[in-house]
Amino acid sequence: MKKILINLLVIIGISVLLGFLFLKMYLPMYTNHGQSVSVPDLSGYTYDEGVEILDRADLQYEVSLDSGFNTDLKTFAILKQIPEANAQVKSGKTVYLTLNAKNAPMLKMPNLVNTPLKNVQEILANMGLERGDIVYVPDIGINVVLEQKYRGVIVAEGFEIPKGARIDLVVGDGLGNQILAVPDLKGMDEVDAEFLILGSSLRVGNKYYLDTDSVGAGQVLRQTPPAAQQVKTGELIDLWIAKDNL
Repeated sequence: MKKILINLLVIIGISVLLGFLFLKMYLPMYTNHGQSVSVPDLSGYTYDEGVEILDRADLQYEVSLDSGFNTDLKTFAILKQIPEANAQVKSGKTVYLTLNAKNAPMLKMPNLVNTPLKNVQEILANMGLERGDIVYVPDIGINVVLEQKYRGVIVAEGFEIPKGARIDLVVGDGLGNQILAVPDLKGMDEVDAEFLILGSSLRVGNKYYLDTDSVGAGQVLRQTPPAAQQVKTGELIDLWIAKDNL
């Protein structure tokens, strides 16, 4: 009886030891239990940079068939990742990457004409377009879009433009056809003259640069229309400016 009891205790001891070794050594090695890594934030990195970061983190990767487009990022930059940054995953986990497309998708130009300027920004942003320069011209409609331009050319509704394009706007100033006197710009610095023109509800026209030794570079030599002439708001003022010969 004593011998049987000893054998039973030995068997139980061996079973406990084997169970301990299985749970604490073999099973963790087999399942990587307790060995997790934090997924790095790959947004903005190029594809090559992202792959290198994932390799160092002992993670796999796969490129999604879908793609997006962001004008602020390089071609094939990483736009999206699954799992997200800082997620805790097992080493060897696959991270799925969405890359920035090489070419911008084409969009149909919306109709912004007769739209209040305050609404235009939201319309353009929702379509993935950017608002460019705003040029005010005399018109009774204040802050109402009169023309929409892409690369200096008026574009109609439905014209195809690339996503991320800058759309310049011609907008009414609400002043209509008021009459005013042209300010005297002769002798003024070029920058100051432009500020005065715009502040007088006029517009800067063509600028011509001339060689001269009589005045310092950047000073206005002549203007058209001349000072004191009566013109309508929004009139173009051409300038002749001393050239910098350095």
